[in-house]
Amino acid sequence: MDPQDELSGAAAKLGALAGEHAAETEQRRALAPAVVEAARTSGLFRTGLPRSLGGAEPSAAAVLRAAEKVAESDASTGWCLSIAATSSLLGAYLPAQGGQEVFGDPASIAAGVWAPRGKAIPAGGGVTVSGRWSFCSGVPHADWAFLGCIRPEGDGGRLVVAAIPTAELTVHDTWHTSGLRGTGSHDTSADEVFVPAHRLLSVVDGPPANAGTLHRFPLFGFFAASIAAAALGNARGAITELVELAGAKNPSGSRRTLAERSATQGAVAGAEASLRAAREFYYRAIGDAWQAAAAGSAVIAEELRLALRLACTHAVRTSAEVARTMYDLGGGSAIYETSPLQRRFRDAHTATAHFQVNPATYELAGRVLLGLPADTAQL
Repeated sequence: MDPQDELSGAAAKLGALAGEHAAETEQRRALAPAVVEAARTSGLFRTGLPRSLGGAEPSAAAVLRAAEKVAESDASTGWCLSIAATSSLLGAYLPAQGGQEVFGDPASIAAGVWAPRGKAIPAGGGVTVSGRWSFCSGVPHADWAFLGCIRPEGDGGRLVVAAIPTAELTVHDTWHTSGLRGTGSHDTSADEVFVPAHRLLSVVDGPPANAGTLHRFPLFGFFAASIAAAALGNARGAITELVELAGAKNPSGSRRTLAERSATQGAVAGAEASLRAAREFYYRAIGDAWQAAAAGSAVIAEELRLALRLACTHAVRTSAEVARTMYDLGGGSAIYETSPLQRRFRDAHTATAHFQVNPATYELAGRVLLGLPADTAQL
């Protein structure tokens, strides 16, 4: 079977299971055990791995469509899936020994926060790492975490990412949030944990030598796209759930169902148009960057990376507007915890806070479009 078809089929099965366990996932503030096991077995947590570590190296769009599909049923599961897939891309960036240590076990799952919130002090054959990282999505079920650190000034003050077993870290119970509760995005800390050199990598020096198309695709752009995939799936799920409700609900004092009201019809059509347009821009930008990577470009042109980040931010923020509209249309029915629309609303607006897709992304893009100086290294 074609790898793309395998991903699609696996995502459909996982999405159905995730939907059945969505309430449990939210209550646990971590993915339900049955969902974790199914995702682990499916291999969907590891779709970014290079062939040297057993990966199929599908297209970026195929990986992201799988996460989007799962998020249609449950945004937290789709989010964890896309974040783990992004983390697995780093298997290609690790030295060979480190890649085997982290991902050699086919059941191994990685999470991570690349922001340099830790310090890496040189030690014999590696570094000792100390620090605390917020928003470590998926850490409750992860075996490894990729954590960003700064080397001391004497070593150039460089950003380095360390792969550390989660068993050597402290996970702090901080994820008490309005939305995306099931992602388990707790704070994680390290206290002078030794990391050998073969488990250190750079995410700012470009793709590794002999990288395939998937690993020449913009790494930070893929990260932003992983957030947008979950948001788009969540918005699609919100429309589906509103349509189901609208066919059965009679608003107070009305003989017509919610679906028969012209205001509902106009709002749903407008939301559908907005979502389709945002999704088209998103996958077009992914496709354009993919073509450049497939042509052998080690560095993707700034205009393509800019379009990708713009498309991701636009997709997340449009998805939040769609979810809000569906929530508003649900009226009194949507405010109860038993209504999936209120979860869709909360999840959508939590996603907009992520630094990869927040309003500052538009500011950076605006500086580039206006011809002003801008740091585009991490586009």
